[in-house]
Amino acid sequence: MKKVFLSLLFVSISLFASIKNEEASQELLLSNIPIVDIRTPGEWKETGLLKGSIPIMLFDEKGKYDLEDFLKKLNSAVDTKKPFALICRTGSRTKILAQFLSQKMGYDVINIKSGILYAKFMKLPILPYQSN
Repeated sequence: MKKVFLSLLFVSISLFASIKNEEASQELLLSNIPIVDIRTPGEWKETGLLKGSIPIMLFDEKGKYDLEDFLKKLNSAVDTKKPFALICRTGSRTKILAQFLSQKMGYDVINIKSGILYAKFMKLPILPYQSN
C-alpha cells in the first residue's frame, strides 16, 4: 500500500511540474521570476550576471557536480514551489538540469535556452560579478 501511495504521489507531482524554454528577455526580467545562474565563478567574472540573477554553481570547471549541495543552496535561495528560471552560457547545462528538476523534483522551471550569450547580444542588463 505504501509503494502504491508513493507511486501515485510521484506521478501526481510530475503531472504538475513543467519546463518552459524561453529566451532571455526584458519581459522575463520584469516578471520578477527568480533566475538562477548555474555557471562557474570564472564564467560569472568573465561575462557578468544577468541583473537580479542568483549565482549558484552546479558544474565546476572540471565538469564535476555536487547535486545535493546545489539543491540545498537552490532551496534556500528560491521558493521552488513557484516557477523559477535557470541560465548558463548557452542553455546546454540548463536544459539538462531543467529536465531533472521538473521530472524528478516536481519543480516548474524555465530554461533560458540561449543563455547569457544571447542576453548579452540582446543588451539586457548585465552586472559585474562580485564574490562575497
